[in-house]
This record gives sequence, structure tokens and C-alpha cells, in this order.
Amino acid sequence: MIAAIVSFLVMLNPFALFLYLKPVMGDLSDADFRNVFVKASLISFSIYLVFLLFGDLVFQRVFRINFESFRIFGGIVLFSFAYMFIVQGKKAFIQIKGDLHDLASEIALPFMVGAGTISLTVLMSEQLELWQGTVSLAVIMLINYLIIMGLKQVRRGMRSKKVQLAFDKNMELLLRINGFFLGAIGVDMVVTGISNVMRSSGQL
Repeated sequence: MIAAIVSFLVMLNPFALFLYLKPVMGDLSDADFRNVFVKASLISFSIYLVFLLFGDLVFQRVFRINFESFRIFGGIVLFSFAYMFIVQGKKAFIQIKGDLHDLASEIALPFMVGAGTISLTVLMSEQLELWQGTVSLAVIMLINYLIIMGLKQVRRGMRSKKVQLAFDKNMELLLRINGFFLGAIGVDMVVTGISNVMRSSGQL
């Protein structure tokens, strides 16, 4: 359960989320940003919960996709994200644009909910009990919220522009370092998926 939470947080990457939410933080008041981010977190949690409950059923029964194929594809997606994090840094992201009422959904999709996090959610449905997965998702959303709001307050307390610039560069450095861990998770998913496919083929 703890391993699932850590892996998910690495994929969700609060440091990266903080970097590309920075333009939104500058345009909104503290109260508006807090409300928007809470809504985005609730939207993301709801989507994750749907895949936690029905993800395996949807992929195997409706679309008739082998779960190991999805695991391998998810690993490739994670590896590609990790490559962008390491090579491009914050340039890999798109700035959020839109009205205040649309921001919550724009933050949730695709910044908080993507192929990588959906892959991990489906994996959680395979590895954890339903209550464990639900609690894990709630804890993940809470930790992510606290990290983002904490970083926001820390940066706001910095009076000097030079200090703020140094802070942003350190966040980008953490983003690139996180890419190595994310890449390792992606490779592990691919290797595990291939191993399971070969094991199943050997049993036939």
C-alpha cells in the first residue's frame, strides 16, 4: 500500500504540477486558486476511483484488451514522460489557459489524470483490496494538495525576485531528478508485463 502511494506520487509529480500551475497562481487570488485546486483534486479522485472499480473490467471485458498489454503500454508512456522531464524540464508542459470555471477540469485533465496515472490506478485495482485502493487514492490526493499549497506559501514568502528564481530552478531540478525514478517505474512495468506474458505463454 505504501509502495503504491509512493509510486503514484512520483508519477503525479507535485513538483512538476507546481511549476506549470505557477501562471495560474499569479492570475488568481489565494481563495480562488484554493477552490479551483480542490475541485481539480476531487475531479481527479473521482476519475481514479472509476478506474479503480471498473478499470480491469473495462479493458478486459468491454475492449477485450489483455491487462499485461495495458501494463506494457503504460510503462512505455511513463518512460516517455520521464524522458521529457529529464531532457526538456518545464518546457515539456503546456501553460493552462481558460476561464475560471474551466480551470478545475483543465488542471485535472490532462495534468493530474493521464495515461500514466490511469495505468497505476488499474495496477492498484489488481494489487490492493478495494478499501486499500480507495484510502490510498485519498491519501495521494491529500498529500499532493498539501505539497502544492505548501510550496505556494513558501514561494510567496520569498521577498527577493532572485530568491524566487532560484527556488523555481530548484523545483525544475527536482522535476528532472523525478524523471529518473519515473523512468525506472516505467521500465519495471514493461519488464513485468513481458515476463507475465511469457509465463502465460509457457503455460499454454
